[in-house]
Amino acid sequence: MKKSLLFAATALAIGFGAIAAGPLGSGAARAEDAAASMSKSDVEKIVRDYLVANPEILEEMQAALDAKHKEAERIAQTQTIQDNKAELFASVHDGIVGNPDGKVSIVEFYDYNCGFCKRALEDMQALTAADPDLRFVLKEFPILGPDSQKAHIVASAFQRLMPEKYAEFHNRFLGGQGRATEASAMKLALELGADEAKLREEMKDPAIGDNFSKTYELANKLAITGTPSYVVGNEVVFGALGKDVLEQKIAAARACGDTGNC
Repeated sequence: MKKSLLFAATALAIGFGAIAAGPLGSGAARAEDAAASMSKSDVEKIVRDYLVANPEILEEMQAALDAKHKEAERIAQTQTIQDNKAELFASVHDGIVGNPDGKVSIVEFYDYNCGFCKRALEDMQALTAADPDLRFVLKEFPILGPDSQKAHIVASAFQRLMPEKYAEFHNRFLGGQGRATEASAMKLALELGADEAKLREEMKDPAIGDNFSKTYELANKLAITGTPSYVVGNEVVFGALGKDVLEQKIAAARACGDTGNC
């Protein structure tokens, strides 16, 4: 592969000079003949000299390669979203903020100890307040250490026992000060009326860990490595980009159909 690329580049470099010296057909033929008769070192020198003289070509090649990779990633993400719609948008293990029956869904992968997630909380609150047809699906994605893992276990157990108060729990816990831990999550859960014995029993359910594993697997398929990350329609949105950007993505998703998951 490398040899063929060198040959092609050499033929191209020689071709410019050959074409200038005669008709197109004969010039191209002479370029190929000349390139074929050269040694590897001759080829490498011509290619190097040409690229040194025209370094912008390397930038163009890198930009084209980046665009190709980005498009391939987008296509793979779209296929993953299509193949995992139920798990992404309608898992019984996920909490919902906004209208549970809303026609447009936005999925957020978050960690309670993520500073950017805390900043993005206001975006979610503003969006759901302004759009009564919007549902935020919250994917527990504890990736910031053992404290996060334990805090999310409490949150998941609370969501299973008291789904009607989960939105309040989420908003207060993510919007709170200090590091999220099992103790701080438990304290808030009890303040909201949870029965500690029942909550601790629910925390032992292996389904919670299984759901975390499914979320990690989904995130991996979607190339999500940080929080917050969102799925809106057929698009993955990385980072806390702000309310205005999310509004644009939601509008695009809504234009795709009633579900917004096109």
